[in-house]
Amino acid sequence: MSIFFRSKNQTLYFNSKEQGSAYELGLALSGLIKKHLHYIKNIVFLCIGSDRATGDCLGPIIGYKLSKYIRQPNYHIYGTLEEPVHAKNLKDTVAMIYEKHDDVFIIAIDASLGKSDHIGYITLGEGTLKPGAGVDKDLPEVGDLFMTGIVNYYGMLDHMLLQTTRLNVVMSMADKICLAIDYCICHLNQKNLTEISYK
Repeated sequence: MSIFFRSKNQTLYFNSKEQGSAYELGLALSGLIKKHLHYIKNIVFLCIGSDRATGDCLGPIIGYKLSKYIRQPNYHIYGTLEEPVHAKNLKDTVAMIYEKHDDVFIIAIDASLGKSDHIGYITLGEGTLKPGAGVDKDLPEVGDLFMTGIVNYYGMLDHMLLQTTRLNVVMSMADKICLAIDYCICHLNQKNLTEISYK
């Protein structure tokens, strides 16, 4: 099975179970960010989800992990296990981000439901993310780029599927996504492109 493939709408799918997927995801992420560096001063990782359901905690776990080691002044993390960004505070959080940071570029990260044979895949694409779409929640679209982890399959009783998602699936993808983001930042550093905070 290949590490990644491209869907009809240009979204990239990375198989988190394959060796090298985190590196390939990191390179793809840095490539998409570099397309916008001429106007970016601040990069925000907006990690969406709740810590109250296993299938919905992918975002907060990633935010928790990233907040432990990303210290560059122009990178910011919102949505952690301690302070999750979810349906009730998403709109206010996004408004606060735009008010607090100049020339901001948001990478929205969330869990998602998909086909049963895509469980464990990580998606990456340009454009906004529609949080809660898989469980019929009407939330605002957010982000300039999006990353999702397919934690379970969609079908009847989607809320129940999020409650019964295996924690191992979530943790494994969280590790891969954090590693990919680390690769991405290192790659941008090597190209001397992370000095965007000094514009």
